[in-house]
Amino acid sequence: MNLIIIGAGRIGRRIIELATSDHHDVVVIEDDEQAAREAAKDFECRVLHEKPTNDEVLKQAAIAEVDVLITTTNDDTVNLTTILIGRQYGVPRLISSVSDPDHIELFRNLTVDVIADPHRLLGEYLYRNALEPSMKGIIQLRGGAELTEIKLDKHSSLVGKTIVDALESEIITNHEIIVAIYRKGGVIIPRGDTQFEIGDGVTILSKKGISNGIFRTVQRQ
Repeated sequence: MNLIIIGAGRIGRRIIELATSDHHDVVVIEDDEQAAREAAKDFECRVLHEKPTNDEVLKQAAIAEVDVLITTTNDDTVNLTTILIGRQYGVPRLISSVSDPDHIELFRNLTVDVIADPHRLLGEYLYRNALEPSMKGIIQLRGGAELTEIKLDKHSSLVGKTIVDALESEIITNHEIIVAIYRKGGVIIPRGDTQFEIGDGVTILSKKGISNGIFRTVQRQ
């Protein structure tokens, strides 16, 4: 797969690392000289020390041939301008980080896959993880839905119960779905009669977002 990644800051570098590790063809555009130099030194990819909003620069990066354009700068104007150029060239997949929450709908209206304010999301994750150490991560989805994994210990109110039991006793509500259970190195696709055990990693999808109440309910008898 061919990718253009705009920005080689913390977010951009992580994406570059993952993409090059998977042996994708990556072109990075970074207007900061030091960040561009470090990216060129650290990763097996082409790095252009240029402004990403320049149409000629994007042509040098072969934008007409890429499969995915990812913008990761802290400047929504730069991200949006670059995305619009990518759209003009018919890039199949457009992904952007968005710093200002007020701009999220603008990007989504352009059929852009949005990563909303990664620094804010990281802050929320760290805070929630401090409150609930059993939480293994949160993925925010569109419409306010969230996906997370909870590790069940011996005090969990789910242990020994089936999914049907948990729904009937309202430990799990109609707003939550048990997507998968990770047990002893394997994955279980749960059914109504699937019983929870100590040590299970339970992946939960909540269409209203993961609240601290879910963790308190699941983790206490």
